[in-house]
Amino acid sequence: MLTARAVSAERQAPHDIDPVFAELRQREFARLDRAGHAYLDYTGSALYAERQIRRHGALLLDATFGNPHAESEASRASSQALDLGRSLLLAHLDADPGEYTVCFTANASAAIKLVGESYPFGGDSACVLTADNHNSVNGIREYARRSGARVAYLALDDELRLVGAIDGLRCEASRSNGPKLFALPAQSNFSGVRHPLSLVAAAQELDYDVLLDAASLVSCRGLSLRTTRPEFVALSFYKLFGYPTGLGALVARCDALARLARPWFAGGTVDYASVQNDLHALRSGADGFEDGTPNFLGVSALPDGFALLAEVGMARLSAHASRLTSLLLDGLRGLTHRDGSSLVRHYGPADTDDRGGTVAFNLVDRERRVIPYWVVESRARARGVSLRGGCFCNPGASEAAFRFDAATTGRCLRTGGFTIERFAACMQDAGADVAVGALRASVGMANNEADVRRAIDVMAEFAH
Repeated sequence: MLTARAVSAERQAPHDIDPVFAELRQREFARLDRAGHAYLDYTGSALYAERQIRRHGALLLDATFGNPHAESEASRASSQALDLGRSLLLAHLDADPGEYTVCFTANASAAIKLVGESYPFGGDSACVLTADNHNSVNGIREYARRSGARVAYLALDDELRLVGAIDGLRCEASRSNGPKLFALPAQSNFSGVRHPLSLVAAAQELDYDVLLDAASLVSCRGLSLRTTRPEFVALSFYKLFGYPTGLGALVARCDALARLARPWFAGGTVDYASVQNDLHALRSGADGFEDGTPNFLGVSALPDGFALLAEVGMARLSAHASRLTSLLLDGLRGLTHRDGSSLVRHYGPADTDDRGGTVAFNLVDRERRVIPYWVVESRARARGVSLRGGCFCNPGASEAAFRFDAATTGRCLRTGGFTIERFAACMQDAGADVAVGALRASVGMANNEADVRRAIDVMAEFAH
């Protein structure tokens, strides 16, 4: 009998799963059990509740929405939906509507790009990023470098937490007399680490503007913009409640938004534009940053999503995700080969302190060689378990987790014709016995203990 196995309910310490979520699963997410599907990719996307689709469908069948840039009845209906969506988002983030405004975007990446392309970088500016950032944030460095600004990264420790962050910020601030931007994730999309929000105020004391990537955090935890007051916050609504996709927001302090300089203009962003006179005037406030026509039909779905979160409660949802994460971590730690060696190599914190419901790991054989993540992902898929494999668009956290040697990595990345298989072969040829990707399991509102145990069961199949 293999020693690797899912830890049974009888052998587990009780995790006291809230019965509210059992009822919610049956009422709003029954499709999962009908399909025999264990969905563990909440960091990739939340799942929509059935009622969101029913109610939004009924709204669209009953109402008439038109392009909001007009005064017809249909246009006014869309404008009202946009205003309501902004108000609901600010209320959800506990933001003062006199201090913050909302720019609707296509997603969190587009919101981040708005800041990057419009920030007043110059030769005496600094752009400080954390090594743990989604590529949507890493891309800001290209705008900064194009303007001659300094770019620096803050390092991670063995648990993939920031180390020496304030000292690093202070060092870069001392080298710059111009505008300074600091961008960080509230929660890592790779490891689930929740970086201290106290860094926002610490950076601001050093005259940084702060861009907070909240996309991963807000799926299972509340954020108060009265307690933590970054200049810019980026998020996507499908991360919050699954539907609609193709809609995000930049939540910006009004004073900070006024300091941005847009490099172009588009329909809806200008009070006027003249071809004859080569003139244009951007609208003030959020209107000058919402390119083209906002996704007004998507925005009309937001009230039902926020109503769902309000019904459940963010504190209750956070506790639910934490319990399931603890169950997942305990189960993975308990998996071993016949010789007693661990089957799992885990990245990031070993417990649920200051971390969200995201767990990154690899499986290793008895010789401690990493089993390719795509092999495990394929097996999980065949068993009806949705995990995510790869580096999750977070190269800095991946490089730290896998302890890549920079010189070897650079050489393998520059060989041309990149595929993950070629990269892995190049690293191995160079003598680097390292992972080139990982598996990620993440939990949320629709999950239960059975989902977690099914995933652990799949991992146990790789024991020898």
